[in-house]
Amino acid sequence: MQIANIVYKDEARVAVRRDGNWAVLPSEWNHTSLRTTDDFIRWPGSSLSQAAVMDMAAPLPEGGCTWRPAVIHPEKIFCIGLNYRRHAQESGLALPDSPVVFSKFSNTLAAHQEPVPLPPASSQIDYEVELAIVIGQQARNLSVAEALQCVWGYTIANDVSARDLQMKTSQWLLGKSCDKFLPLGPAIASADEIPDPDSLDIALWLNGESRQHSNTRDMIFSCAEIVSYLSRVWTLQPGDVICTGTPEGVILGRPLDKRDWLKAGDEVRLTIEGLGEQTTRFVAPDVSAS
Repeated sequence: MQIANIVYKDEARVAVRRDGNWAVLPSEWNHTSLRTTDDFIRWPGSSLSQAAVMDMAAPLPEGGCTWRPAVIHPEKIFCIGLNYRRHAQESGLALPDSPVVFSKFSNTLAAHQEPVPLPPASSQIDYEVELAIVIGQQARNLSVAEALQCVWGYTIANDVSARDLQMKTSQWLLGKSCDKFLPLGPAIASADEIPDPDSLDIALWLNGESRQHSNTRDMIFSCAEIVSYLSRVWTLQPGDVICTGTPEGVILGRPLDKRDWLKAGDEVRLTIEGLGEQTTRFVAPDVSAS
């Protein structure tokens, strides 16, 4: 099953993928709101069969909606740095012994096809295609063997980064949490559709030019190892998002004379096997006074 957040007839709704087409769920079922994927993931009825869910959905007209971020209200957004071997090598850094963990805030969430403004405080904006995990149930202190049992599904993330801000100090937060710096989606594929998240082709194109092309097999820490590791420090909650790192091919990893930082008008297209594709267009910053 694939679910997505959309705006349909000026209302926030949840769409589901059915027979290759999108259908829209009712905004309420059995006195329970179903206006976001967060509602659906936390909804007791999410244990219903896919057939039962599909029976609830009405066909969505072609072009009849706009996308929203794949998750709307995550309690926590985790990111894992340097989690691909060849990306660590292109960055000139040693392979980490433990997952490198940082966070983003909810202000970073953006949708598939949503314009992302370039922050005026930075001149070195970079892309990062990543597999994102969406947690489906409360969990803590999980072993690696049981870790993926708490996962609802997976989606595509673009961990947009302002490298000059990121490298100002030893803490990466400043360069990672600018507004709309985490396009997420368009949809979440349920875990049963992705039986092995550690063996997925992952790629990114900048203005049609292939920049990142790898496979999650190159990850240093597997999805299960990441979820287990985080669960031993934090209680994971339904809707939490975990971005699992990016492969080689980022702008930061290019020779100094070829670092063509993102500019207004640039478009990136991201794909992950089984999850479809996401596009993001970067636009000039809004420098008007608030």
